[in-house]
Amino acid sequence: MNEHAQPEQAPEQSVQSAFQLFAEGRAQIGRIIAGQQQLIDQALLTLLCGGHALIEGVPGVAKTLAVKTLARFLALDFRRVQGTPDMMPADILGTTVFSPKTSEFSLHRGPVFTQFLLADEINRMPPRTQAALLESMEERQVTMDGDAHPLDPYFTVFATQNPLEFEGTYPLPEAQLDRFLIKIRVPYPSVADELSILERHHHSTEPKDLELTPIITVDHPLLAAARREIRAVRIEPALFDYLLAIVRRTRDWPAIALGASPRASAGLMLVAKAHAAREGRDFLIPDDVKQAAIPVLRHRLVLRPEAELEGLDTDRVIADILTATALPK
Repeated sequence: MNEHAQPEQAPEQSVQSAFQLFAEGRAQIGRIIAGQQQLIDQALLTLLCGGHALIEGVPGVAKTLAVKTLARFLALDFRRVQGTPDMMPADILGTTVFSPKTSEFSLHRGPVFTQFLLADEINRMPPRTQAALLESMEERQVTMDGDAHPLDPYFTVFATQNPLEFEGTYPLPEAQLDRFLIKIRVPYPSVADELSILERHHHSTEPKDLELTPIITVDHPLLAAARREIRAVRIEPALFDYLLAIVRRTRDWPAIALGASPRASAGLMLVAKAHAAREGRDFLIPDDVKQAAIPVLRHRLVLRPEAELEGLDTDRVIADILTATALPK
């Protein structure tokens, strides 16, 4: 631990569960994942907000391992599907099967009927399959043969994609990207973190030893309480104006062809409230909105071609918008 780190302040009583869940999650997942603190933090925020996340990073940077460990920490049922170009919607949703014994059709449930679904390489799935999965994310139900089948209240999707490999892929359209609450970018680890990874693998006898490292799990009531606390975080009227000013600026910013939607405004507010609860506060401050802005907005904006030619990306443009937006008084 850094000897110069500031001691954590005691959280407000009204956000005790959210603060506890976040602190324990960082500690337990950190026992298996070396570094990648931003990935862990933003994945926890996604779960606390009840949303879904898109994770982008090159192969081998612990995207899948982090998601599996998060599911273990929260004691959620976990399923994983691997995106392929020949995957059909029924491979994810399931199908109805006729039984000769009973002369009736029964539902054969697919991987989507779980609490925690990892969709690896979602951009390798064909558009029909992507649409079927994203409909389940939004509606939290599956409709087959006219019957609606509800999904688990904790149903959460973490979808991964490789940012460098585009051959044979189907990029998600803007309307479907908007369904993801957060987009998490996973960089290469630092030198110290990669050294820690090597040491952990050196001391393990089997490749699966790291995944099976014992961790302390939490009960579902704690997650439910944390979500309620986040929803109840207070927001002053001036901060509503500040949040809206940021989102609305994306719609007329010179470098942006397509700005953020009203769904983005709601997502930014919710993630900002989760940031406040993570810090032990039951009220919002401008820094919460600033920290939430880039992961919530980066995948919802489309830059103009000339901006991309100048080397700009959405993260840089959002940072410029934050700088240009006056803080509430």
